[in-house]
Amino acid sequence: MNYDDVDFFRSDELIDEPYEYFDHLRAKCPVQREPYHDVVMVTGYEEAVSVYADAKTFSSATSVSGPFPGFPVPLEGDDVSETIEQHRDELPFYDQLPTFDPPKHTAHRALLMRLITPKRLKENEEFMWRLADRQIEEYLARGDGEFLRGYASPFALLVVADLLGVPEADQPQLREELQGEERQTDGALGSTGEETLGHAPLQHLYDRFTTYIEDRRREPKNDVLTGLATATFPDGSTPEVIDVVRIAANLFAAGQETTARMLSTGMKVIAEDPEIQQRLRNSSDLIPNFVEETLRLEAPVKGDFRLSRVPTSIGGVEIPAGTTVMVCNGAANRDPRRFDNPSEFIVDRANARHHIAFGQGIHTCPGAPLARAEGRVSFERFLDRFSDIKINEERHGPPDARRYEYAPTFILRGLQKLYLDLTPADA
Repeated sequence: MNYDDVDFFRSDELIDEPYEYFDHLRAKCPVQREPYHDVVMVTGYEEAVSVYADAKTFSSATSVSGPFPGFPVPLEGDDVSETIEQHRDELPFYDQLPTFDPPKHTAHRALLMRLITPKRLKENEEFMWRLADRQIEEYLARGDGEFLRGYASPFALLVVADLLGVPEADQPQLREELQGEERQTDGALGSTGEETLGHAPLQHLYDRFTTYIEDRRREPKNDVLTGLATATFPDGSTPEVIDVVRIAANLFAAGQETTARMLSTGMKVIAEDPEIQQRLRNSSDLIPNFVEETLRLEAPVKGDFRLSRVPTSIGGVEIPAGTTVMVCNGAANRDPRRFDNPSEFIVDRANARHHIAFGQGIHTCPGAPLARAEGRVSFERFLDRFSDIKINEERHGPPDARRYEYAPTFILRGLQKLYLDLTPADA
């Protein structure tokens, strides 16, 4: 393949294997402008970290949408900060935390962290262990062996639902709304097709959480939703209801999708490599590092976007004001200058946790501890309960000719389906 002739953002040719394209760009220069949409692709580790660390120079207003639909007005001059502020509300996901810049981001991030406390995370992890077994039983009862839909997606959704205190009676309806059989994940976020994001695509979650928050403010109870409803900004002021609702919606939207893909990637590694599988079964203390290596090798988010406010440089490459930059997490995590044998899965890799699958800087994923715990719990329970985990060859083909389908998106990275054959440990 001639990678110079491939449109990363609109071609499906790179969906199954994007990493050779990233390697091609990095070999030319770790900071390389692609020719089709004028996006500067950052594929080097140190260069990526430098962008994430500089929130003053790089705005996150387009962090989710990138070049599509593009900025609504021309970005002209040597400082486009004022133009960004004037028009940021016209961009997709304008009302979500990942697109905020300081000082608004600082206040709203602090509000979120008041909700994800160590105590609440500990309680949530205790719930995960019970949920994992319950979800495994449901997965087995389905009978088709498909892991993503049978286990990973509902598990990730219900973990966040518990974290936020969604009443148990409401969880089946919420699950149907977000993961009903007709709602197959099609990669609408960053689709390589012509689809574009709606202005506020999380409205369905806004409506539900608005009801919860308004109810708890009227009639407080001793529950998590009341804590959500009564949380305050660092200055002691009470957020508008919609501010709290947006944070809750973002946790759902960001957490379940990416975590489900991480779980399926890790389970694929376990099922494909009997040696790794046995090592983890014999030494469960390796599982946390296995989670990190899974995130490094196959970051669920291929990259985040930034918009340069002023002329700057990345890795010595000059970047004009108003430039769309894609920080390619999936490429940086395979930079050979940072990781030895970067394309190889090494269970006990010493610096696996140095990956930037969760981003870095002020926008580091606040749900990272949650995702790590979900991976640790899920992999441990599957390894405990099943003496052998294999890829279903009828669905995916023999070892020398596997067939996997990946989400057709330039932002997300993950399997669409994963069929497994499981041997119960007590069989």
